[in-house]
Amino acid sequence: MTEETERTSSPASSQGSGERSAERTGKRSALSGDLGTTTIADVVVSKIAGVAAREVAGVHAIGGGAARAFGAFRERIPGGSTNYSQGVNVEVGQTEAAVDVELVAEYGVAIADVAESVRRNVATSIGRMTGLKVIEVNVTVSDVWLPEDDDETSSDDQAQESRVQ
Repeated sequence: MTEETERTSSPASSQGSGERSAERTGKRSALSGDLGTTTIADVVVSKIAGVAAREVAGVHAIGGGAARAFGAFRERIPGGSTNYSQGVNVEVGQTEAAVDVELVAEYGVAIADVAESVRRNVATSIGRMTGLKVIEVNVTVSDVWLPEDDDETSSDDQAQESRVQ
């Protein structure tokens, strides 16, 4: 049985294996109890991780270049919304989660410190909100944001606007 089918199986079928593993380790998961189990979808964990990573000072954006461009396009569409899972990949098991975050750091920050803060905030937020044990948070810094990057974009917009009368 794959991990995906184990997570989506009925509470009755997964409760027995959870009880056996709890008996072996002497601990019971916060997600299973005498009255049943709680299953948390991957997208829930992904959104928590995305919001937690964005909260860290020194993080300019989450996701790679193509994902950010598509996200910016989607947000401009009326009724569009922010995709908090953008740039975040997760693997969620019965009691554990692993997270990969891709981000753009602001120029001038200590990237190693930002990455460590992201790891800590993501792991703490997921653990607090879901009860899952976060076994790893991998951070990929795909770019560094320079203040001039936004200045060039705004001057390009102004040039286009002045041509149209």
